[in-house]
Amino acid sequence: MTDRDAHHDDASPDEDRRQSGDSWRESTVRTDGGADAAGADEAVLDPWGSSTVEDYRKLFEQFGIESFDDVLPGVPNPHYLMRRGVIFGHRDYSPVAEAMRNDDPFASLSGFMPTGDPHIGHKMVFDEIIWHQQQGADAYALIADLEAHAARELPWSEIDEHARSYVLSLLALGFDPEEGKLYRQSDDRELQDLAFELGAETNFSELQAIYDFDGETDVSHMQSVVTQMADILYPQLEEPTPTVIPVGPDQDPHMRLARDLAARMRYFGVTEAFASFEAEAVERTLLRQAYDAREKYAADPEMPRCVEAADYLRDQAPADARESVVEKLDNAGKEPIRPRTRIFDRNATEDAFEALIGAVDGEKRVYDEHIDAFDLDRAEADELAREVELDTGGYGFLPPSSVYHRFMTGLTGGKMSSSIPASHISLLDDPEDGYDKVKSATTGGRTTAEEQREKGGKADECPVYELYAYLLSGDDDEFAEEVYDECVGGERLCGGCKEQAAELMEQFLEDHQAKRAEWEDKLDELDIDLDSHRMRS
Repeated sequence: MTDRDAHHDDASPDEDRRQSGDSWRESTVRTDGGADAAGADEAVLDPWGSSTVEDYRKLFEQFGIESFDDVLPGVPNPHYLMRRGVIFGHRDYSPVAEAMRNDDPFASLSGFMPTGDPHIGHKMVFDEIIWHQQQGADAYALIADLEAHAARELPWSEIDEHARSYVLSLLALGFDPEEGKLYRQSDDRELQDLAFELGAETNFSELQAIYDFDGETDVSHMQSVVTQMADILYPQLEEPTPTVIPVGPDQDPHMRLARDLAARMRYFGVTEAFASFEAEAVERTLLRQAYDAREKYAADPEMPRCVEAADYLRDQAPADARESVVEKLDNAGKEPIRPRTRIFDRNATEDAFEALIGAVDGEKRVYDEHIDAFDLDRAEADELAREVELDTGGYGFLPPSSVYHRFMTGLTGGKMSSSIPASHISLLDDPEDGYDKVKSATTGGRTTAEEQREKGGKADECPVYELYAYLLSGDDDEFAEEVYDECVGGERLCGGCKEQAAELMEQFLEDHQAKRAEWEDKLDELDIDLDSHRMRS
């Protein structure tokens, strides 16, 4: 039997039935958004709205999020959410994976806006922080109370209540408070000082473009954004280290801004150059082509001149790309074109720039706002610039990384929403209520048991199967695969499947709430104040 109308098509049973094995891993969660998503509108990512993603491929195309499959082979002991494709994308996760492989320092941080009870969707983020901590990360979990007050206008008394609940669930799931750090935005002076510095590098026009802020947006809301940028960079205050932020894709605007700000706060930038003038990325590509082809045009290939490279590019480069670089080469005249690593001044103090000049060994050229080093490659120059920056009072931030997990489907279909109690399961729900919600959930079954046995169920479209894949199977891939194969193979019917899932959910909630109770009496021992000392409003 089924709990919703079936989708009828003309596919034969053999065509409609999924194959087992590798197809389970490809189909367990659909990072492509499913077959009907090809015509979906462009994704809109709103950190405070109700973002949905119909086609996860569009996030790769529109926002530059990369597929997690590309880095998965390099992740030691990957979490089951990674193995099953629930974690589908990343930004720059390779440095984090490399640190894990080499037992080097790295960090993980994520935050929770205390606007309601923690639910099974939040558990994914809890699990990701805890897993990274278990792999050796310095783990940070923050309560975004300033954001909750500014963006959602919650009173402090309500924020305190929810903050306490989030912390209890995080601890019950395995976060080690002795090895990690818990904090509230409103209580951490170092965080607020960093936010102030980051605010000097951020302007309203930028926030307007990223978040669609307007003249009605509260200043405190804008300030909460800068505070979140400080949260993301907070683990690097003592020492620059690869840092991963596990989030849903709706939080990607924050990650893009944080990566930009990390670069802007650096004293120095490093790039490739070929002459004394500045060049854009596309121009540097043409300059590299010209230098590599110097045997073809230069009177002295050991000393190719800029004017010679200009003449060469006039004949070889596409017209729409060559105009600006040819003009720069002509203006440089007989200056030699020669590869070098350029370290340029972003925000350096006078003392820092002088220290950098002294630190660059070998052949170099010193200009007002940059130094050209001929005996350093880019990686060496970047490391040297960061060392000088740290020695002279700078931050030396590395760009923060991020991983993105899929949104869970609501038990009633559509997006899981805290405002629709039947669509989600709170970690505070009575276990019997959790059981009942699963039993009442929508499924991906067929209209009749006979059709289900003939064609198989649609596990890829089933909120109940998602419960198995995201939570109920735990680390047991064989069990998750078994449920999937039995469903799409027609052996598993919805009634029995939901009964098993409901029993597992009830047991999970019982166990989780027992562990919460164990931590309840120990909260006062933690280095976090869960009672606000702010004006109640």
